[in-house]
Amino acid sequence: MYKVLIVDDEALIRDGLKYIMDWEAAGFSVCGEASNGEEALRLIFSMHPDLVLMDIRMPKMQGLEVVKASRQQDFKGRFIITSGYSDFKYAQEAMRYGVEFYLTKPIEEEELTASVNKIKLSLDSEIRSSDNLELLKKKAKNVILHELITGKEGVPAHLDSADIADLELDADIYQIVIYENFNRELGSSSYSFAELLKVSNRADHTFNHIEDDRKDVILLKGTYAVNRFYDFLSHYDKATPPQKGSPMDTLFLAYGRPVHTLHDIHLSYEDACMLISRRFFCTQGQHTLGYSALPDMEQPATALNPEKLSEFTDYLSGYLQTFNRKNVAETLSRLEQYLYDSQEDSSEIKLFTTDLYLRIKEKISLLYNTLGIPFLPNSTVIDFIGKKNYLYEIIAFLAEQFEMVMSAAGSPTRSSVLDDILYYIDHNYQNNIKLETIAPLFGYNSAYLGKIFNKTVGESFNSYVDHIRIEHSKTLLLQNNYKVYEIAERVGYRNVDYFHKKFRKYVGESPAEFRKKNMEQ
Repeated sequence: MYKVLIVDDEALIRDGLKYIMDWEAAGFSVCGEASNGEEALRLIFSMHPDLVLMDIRMPKMQGLEVVKASRQQDFKGRFIITSGYSDFKYAQEAMRYGVEFYLTKPIEEEELTASVNKIKLSLDSEIRSSDNLELLKKKAKNVILHELITGKEGVPAHLDSADIADLELDADIYQIVIYENFNRELGSSSYSFAELLKVSNRADHTFNHIEDDRKDVILLKGTYAVNRFYDFLSHYDKATPPQKGSPMDTLFLAYGRPVHTLHDIHLSYEDACMLISRRFFCTQGQHTLGYSALPDMEQPATALNPEKLSEFTDYLSGYLQTFNRKNVAETLSRLEQYLYDSQEDSSEIKLFTTDLYLRIKEKISLLYNTLGIPFLPNSTVIDFIGKKNYLYEIIAFLAEQFEMVMSAAGSPTRSSVLDDILYYIDHNYQNNIKLETIAPLFGYNSAYLGKIFNKTVGESFNSYVDHIRIEHSKTLLLQNNYKVYEIAERVGYRNVDYFHKKFRKYVGESPAEFRKKNMEQ
């Protein structure tokens, strides 16, 4: 809708011009009116109307003076001059300043309508050839980006090297990042990761931000942008969680594989989409999920079958009866891995674990019917598991319930529980084990268990795990079969620099120095 400003020193005429024709039907809206030339000039510069309908004789400043002054200030709008008499000299001067129509009073509706229609056609044509062209370019760029990223249409065949450079898509490496709110109940993210990248990269031409199916998608372009992203990740790839209230504390990031051609960008996008769908399998407090965590799609997925359900039921029921906490914890760990490898969606896994709990409850209730074990009602369990966002929450719930069963049927000692925990660490050090995730498996609060561990073992839980990992890494270093970064991954360090730091702390030299010295001996 274009804007029209009506200028005349007589209020009656201004009212008449507002209602003489259907401005809205003609594509205009009356944005204001003025009663003298000075006021008209002020409104022209403040409202930027597309059309000014103005009387030639005005108080304070004549109509042609207004036209001249506005043109000198580069006003591009159109003018229709009205006058109480026809004077070729005035009309000629008006045309010199780009006035297209000179109408004499009284204004005829048909004549005014015809003039306004011609001006609208001219404005439409002007937009198509200038502003609209830029808008179309922007829309075309967004469409091309969307097609490249999602792979729905492939790389447009008409793109040549000049087009790629114009779209700022010429790069040696590309990677897709999808971000959303860490708290899934809150919906969209309260912070924009795209804005954080702008600050980090000091420019926005190193990445693009689009929305696809209500997902915020980032396309990183070039080695610099990808390296900056990994630098950003390194702050959140260790055991320390993001600071409460910080931007990263509100964000969850999933990133696909890096690729080197425009044709492969969609592969990175598909990785990130699958990772977002598998947030259910994240560990507690996990804010990032990378392509290395994807299941091996070439291997056949493990089916959630009734036989496995019966097997887990029998094992866990047996361990509960013998108060074997170590085997309960190990079986829950195997259950978690089995569910992860199944590649089933969260709804199927929730049904499986709910059925598992109800079967074990039925078995134990029959065996210990005189103890009055305080099992939760079936409806409560179904509702509780159904509302959980993560698998680790369900596993922790099962561990808590099984500890309740063993506590009701027997009384474990502190030393036996710690022996089981040390055994568990010795056989699971290569995984991302934390006190917060182990404690529920053994029925303890993490803070309380940490104090017991430190007092009994003589060092903190994390320090003990580091010692176990470093001892195993020393064995692997002496075999000379693996590179240092491969050994770091095998003993549970996802970041090789972090492994170097820990190794030097406990051994007093770097892994390479240790290998060289001992291999020479």
